Amino acid sequence: MQNLVKNRSLGPLNWRPHTTPLIMGIVNVTPDSFSDGGQFLLQNDAVAHAVDLATQGAHILDIGGESTRPDASLVSEQEELARVLPAIHAIAAEDLGCVLSIDTYKARVAAAALEAGAHIVNDVWGLQREPDIAKAAAEHQAPVIINHWENQSVAGIDLIIQMKDFFDKSIEIALAAGLKEDRIILDPGIGFGKSAEDCINILSRLEELCKWGYPLLIGTSRKRFIGSITGREPQDRLHGTVASNVIALMKGAAIFRVHDVAAHKDALAVADAICKHQRS
Repeated sequence: MQNLVKNRSLGPLNWRPHTTPLIMGIVNVTPDSFSDGGQFLLQNDAVAHAVDLATQGAHILDIGGESTRPDASLVSEQEELARVLPAIHAIAAEDLGCVLSIDTYKARVAAAALEAGAHIVNDVWGLQREPDIAKAAAEHQAPVIINHWENQSVAGIDLIIQMKDFFDKSIEIALAAGLKEDRIILDPGIGFGKSAEDCINILSRLEELCKWGYPLLIGTSRKRFIGSITGREPQDRLHGTVASNVIALMKGAAIFRVHDVAAHKDALAVADAICKHQRS
């Protein structure tokens, strides 16, 4: 893992189909995220949380300074930088052996975060809101997570087909900026402009997304669609989240963005062992 930190590349993650799943722990330095807003806004709290997630077994720490929950307030570039840069510097100084990811759609925030010690760019708008973010990543050959998020789905057109068109555009942006194909990770954007039915549809068809050949990241943690199924509030959606991620792993997903690392480390290890035995 230390090689990944030094080389800023996806390659040393050594992800291939059917290898060990990777866990991305969430570090929100925001006052208004949907399930943990305000808990880790202070630098000391963010660092303590990062240490806790790393101790639980996180491979990646995703640091974000702007909430993407519905109706969240927009955050200026200056404010986002003021939130994430101190956290990245402080967490990097802990030498936790984790890869650091910056969760932003802003090109200048991504560039500054990579200079500060981040290694991955996680863009919820899939490089399409500020395409220059791909250039910032390309300067470091930093892996990019391309999240699917469109303002409106097109009635009568299959969601997976729409998603493929969106990803094709984003991948074109990434390659044109100079990123190598092995730096691209796809995220179907569970909960981003999607109904509960859409989320279930996507998760039931992950094999179709995996066939495109890129590592797939899944972010279902505490999402609203789980609440719509279970009737539980965000803080009580762990069991539903684990179920969704175990199924996602069995369908080929590689990386799992979660709030609750320890529970997922055990659940995904068991599911992974069963899957590997089945294939042997």
